[in-house]
Amino acid sequence: MNCHSCGTQLVSVITDLPFKLGKKRIVILKDLPVLQCENCGEYLLEDMVMAKIEDVLDHVDSSVELEILRYAA
Repeated sequence: MNCHSCGTQLVSVITDLPFKLGKKRIVILKDLPVLQCENCGEYLLEDMVMAKIEDVLDHVDSSVELEILRYAA
């Protein structure tokens, strides 16, 4: 698959990404599998991974301002 921004090949990598859930809530997911552009750094989340992320984010503690979770496939 090629990058939508620059057309360069996307490669599978494992990375950490922050998700802002409100004005004062951030969840960092560690060890996420993404497709990342070798040239510009843009990334793509596959549908299966995004579904899992949505499930994880739906169940985080809403009283915590910052939470760091490990993604488990």
